[in-house]
Amino acid sequence: MTTATLPGTLSLGLARGATELREFFRQKENLIFTISLPALLMLLLGTVYVREAAAGQMFAASMIGAGIISTSFVGLGMSVVADREDGTLKRLRGTPMPFTSYFIGKIVLVFVSSLFEAALLMVVAVWRFDVELPSSAEKWLTFAWVFTLGVISCSLIGVALSAIAKSTRNAAGVLNLPYIVLQFLSGVFIAQTMLPESLRTVGSLFPLKWVCQGFRSVFALNDGYAVMEAAGSWELGKIALVLGAWTIVGLVLVSRTFKWSNTSR
Repeated sequence: MTTATLPGTLSLGLARGATELREFFRQKENLIFTISLPALLMLLLGTVYVREAAAGQMFAASMIGAGIISTSFVGLGMSVVADREDGTLKRLRGTPMPFTSYFIGKIVLVFVSSLFEAALLMVVAVWRFDVELPSSAEKWLTFAWVFTLGVISCSLIGVALSAIAKSTRNAAGVLNLPYIVLQFLSGVFIAQTMLPESLRTVGSLFPLKWVCQGFRSVFALNDGYAVMEAAGSWELGKIALVLGAWTIVGLVLVSRTFKWSNTSR
């Protein structure tokens, strides 16, 4: 008699990711809101603030970064709270699917939705603000690794913070408050060179600043735009280091704070 072998952690995670994507695309209102909101904000704010091509390039890059972080940090964190609240996590705990596979599935969802969101933001940026997309493979490679590290690190941080929220009702405040504040400290709406040094320091402690800076390096028409950054350069090595460090910190936080229900670990 042979014993059936259970699928591996990665296989289960990818299968869970496919389930998450099906549920996401079936909820058309949520789909439209999640993907279109950053593009709508870009359109409204850009119409008010963007007056020249150079500003459009940098603003579009920052909004793409902020949109991706919104999906991975805020969106995923609230999704985990909802799964905990409606009993999904409790039911999954009783299956052979390991804890890691659940998160692989969630990150698959975030990657796909963030790609759709980034694509829509680029379309709006090109159409409304005449933004020029990168033309070199090197810049698209930079976009890819900044995107990947940004999504993973901020997804993990969002999941860790979701442990604080007891319900979807208060999850919005727990997750949106730091996100909104950090947009002003990370060069999304205000160039970091215009901020007091103390606020620049606070913003530089978190991933949003580095994701947006990485994307600005991708969309900049030339390296002269780097003088608008706090350090006067793109600091790509530092971006990789900070986002990699936050990925490790996120993993540690999730392993120590994740709860299957509001009453137990």
